[in-house]
Amino acid sequence: MNRAKSCSIPGLEATWVAPSPDGHRMSDGSVKVRFWGVRGSTPTVDRTTWRYGGNTPCIEIEAGDGNRFILDCGTGLRILGRRYADTFGEKPIDALVFVTHYHWDHIQGLPFFYPLYSEQNRFHFYSFRSEYLGQDSLKRVMQAQMALPYFPVDLSVLKAEREFTEIAGGDKLEVRGMKVTAQWLNHPQGCLGFRFETPAGVVVYATDNEPGVPKLDQNLRDLAKGADIYIHDAQYTPEQLAGDHKNWGHSSWLEGVKVAKDAGVRNLVLFHHDPDSADRAIDSILRNTRQQFANAWAASEGMVMTLEEKKMDVVMRDTRTGQRREGFFRATIVGYTEEGRAFEEETVIRDLSLHGALLYLENMPRLQSELQVMMEAPVDELHPDGRIPLRGFVIRREHPPGDTRNAVGIVFAEEVDPERVGG
Repeated sequence: MNRAKSCSIPGLEATWVAPSPDGHRMSDGSVKVRFWGVRGSTPTVDRTTWRYGGNTPCIEIEAGDGNRFILDCGTGLRILGRRYADTFGEKPIDALVFVTHYHWDHIQGLPFFYPLYSEQNRFHFYSFRSEYLGQDSLKRVMQAQMALPYFPVDLSVLKAEREFTEIAGGDKLEVRGMKVTAQWLNHPQGCLGFRFETPAGVVVYATDNEPGVPKLDQNLRDLAKGADIYIHDAQYTPEQLAGDHKNWGHSSWLEGVKVAKDAGVRNLVLFHHDPDSADRAIDSILRNTRQQFANAWAASEGMVMTLEEKKMDVVMRDTRTGQRREGFFRATIVGYTEEGRAFEEETVIRDLSLHGALLYLENMPRLQSELQVMMEAPVDELHPDGRIPLRGFVIRREHPPGDTRNAVGIVFAEEVDPERVGG
C-alpha cells in the first residue's frame, strides 16, 4: 500500500453538468474551491466564532467541466448537501469524496448529507485502510456511525450508489481529468494529505498534520511544491504547539509560513481553526501570518477561491444579515490598501445593518483586512464626542458600473482598538 502507483478509474464519467452553485459560469480551464466547514475538533455555535464559521471540515473543488471533488465530511457537508439539492434539483449528483482520516470532526456530516438518501446519486469515496479497522475501513466507519444506539436509522436508508477505493501515501490517481497525489501526514491513527493538479492550477489540502517527523515533513513539502492554493492546518499558535498541545497532531500558522516558503506556494490558507479560537484570535493569527507571507488567507465558511489561467479571485460570504437600514451616516475609514499603503478616507454609509455595512471608497482595502470605522452620532452620554468607534473586516469588494469608487462590504466585530487596525 505504500508504493506509488498510477491508475485511471473507469466508469466515473459525469453524465450531467450542473450549474455552479454561486451562479457564475465557469470555463473548462477554471476551478473553484469552496469552504463549507473550516473549524477543527468539534463544531462551535457561540457568537464569537460566527464570522469564520463553526462547522467542521468540508471543502469542495469544482472543475470547469462540472466535476466535483469533496474533501472531508465534517458538519460542513450538511450545508453542501442543501446547496446540491437547490442546484441539482431532480438531476443526479455524481461526485468523488476524499476523506483524510476517520476522526469525528472529518466524518460526522455523513449521516446528514441529504444526497446520500437518493438512489439517483452516486458517490465514489477514497481513503486509507486503517490498521485498527482493516479492509473497507471507511465503509465500516459509516456503518458504525449510524449503528444503534448512536443514530435512529441504519446504513440501509442511504440509497445512493456508493463505491469505495483504498489508497495510501505515495499513491497517484487520475480521475475525471484530475491528477491526485496522496501523502501520509503526521497525525494520530494516520492521515492523508492530497494534491489536486487541475488545468487552472494546483490545490493542496493538508490538514491535521504536526511537524517534527523529518520524513513526513518532507512529504508535506513535496505535496505542496508550487501549489497555487495550499490549505494548511493552523489550529494552534506556535506557543500552544510547543506546550500542552504537542503530540496532538496539529500545526500552527508559523509552520504554514515555513512550508509555503520552502515549497514555493502562491497562496497560503489557514484552516482547521481551534474551537476555542474566537474570530478575534483568528484575526490576530492572520495578521501575524501576513507579516511574514503576504498572500495568506484565513479559511471561512462560504469563502470561494477561483483559479483561472494562474490568476486567483477570492470572494467571501456576505454575512451582513439582519435588518438593513438605508440612511446617511458620515464616517471616517482607516485601513490599508491591497499594496499595504495606509489610508484615511471620509465617506457616507448608506446601507447599514446590525452586522455590517456597505462602504464606497476611493481606496481598495485588502480582502479579510481590518478597517477602523468612526461613524458620526448624536452627542449623548454614550457618545460624548459624537462618534461611534467600530471595527470591520472586509468580506466583499466590487467596482460598481458608472462609479469611480469601490463598493466594500464589511462585517462588524468588537469596538475598535487603534493599535490593531490593518492586516
